Amino acid sequence: MVSKHFATHDTFIIERNYEAAPARAFAAWSDPAIKSQWFQKSETFEFRVGGREFNRGGPPGGPVFTFDACFQEIVPDERIIYSYTLDQEETRISVSVVTVEFKQAEHGTQLIYTEQCVFLDGYDTVAQREHGTKIMLDKLGEVLLHTYDLGASNEEGR
Repeated sequence: MVSKHFATHDTFIIERNYEAAPARAFAAWSDPAIKSQWFQKSETFEFRVGGREFNRGGPPGGPVFTFDACFQEIVPDERIIYSYTLDQEETRISVSVVTVEFKQAEHGTQLIYTEQCVFLDGYDTVAQREHGTKIMLDKLGEVLLHTYDLGASNEEGR
């Protein structure tokens, strides 16, 4: 009997430069109020090693996706590593490890996002995941430029 189950492994890297200090870019990942401005609002958000981030959502009228992450390493203002599963309705479609690095750049922060993925049974592809992640990181850039205040003016946070 031939199994319908298979796993495809892939990795992608996306680099972005933001006109915001690394501490401000890091805060956009570590503060749930800020993160919800560019990422699906979390039902659970425990930003600590071993902590969990959990949310459900999707497009209106479309499938519900469940994101369930565990923070593996956190180095303030420098690096976040987390693993996560992604389910579409009741079907597990992928398991990933993500490293987000925040590096001082001439005009702010160079963010390096690396995702190592295991796509299950053909429900998702690296091209689809990378495309969606690029959109997400573009939204992050908009938030860093325009919206939140960390107790200082936007100019002080740059």
